[in-house]
Amino acid sequence: MPFDPRQFRDTLGCFATGVTVVTSVDAAARPFGVTVNSFTSVSLDPPLILVCLGLTTIGLDALGADHPFVVNILDESDEAVSTRFATRDRQADWTGVAVAPDAWHGCPRLAGGLAHLDCRLSRRIDAGDHAILLGAVEGLARHPDRRPLLYLRGRYARLAET
Repeated sequence: MPFDPRQFRDTLGCFATGVTVVTSVDAAARPFGVTVNSFTSVSLDPPLILVCLGLTTIGLDALGADHPFVVNILDESDEAVSTRFATRDRQADWTGVAVAPDAWHGCPRLAGGLAHLDCRLSRRIDAGDHAILLGAVEGLARHPDRRPLLYLRGRYARLAET
């Protein structure tokens, strides 16, 4: 490789992204959440998205074909939630986390946020140290009056006031 992993990571960090928390339940119906900024739309017809999760993510092994999960798109007030679920040893700890009263097939939805997408796993592709999860979107909601939480160059960022 003509560059080291840190250079690669720093270069990728130049691409500003939104921040999401993917939530689901494991085989014993225990909830988990993980902060993800590798998220994108794939198709409008049928509605498909993808997220990339590290292969060591808690609960990843429970995500088999047709397994439900929720992509919670964070707003600028959700930095603490993002930081919490970015820490591996806290991905299964929901103490003090505000959740919406309506779980989706047992998967918690975070209270607040910019939007959420209710998905079923359509396909998983292992690539390097991550799993690419293709999700079929079955439900959604959004709050267009809220502002997104962004991530750029290893730090949280916000849109400038317009």
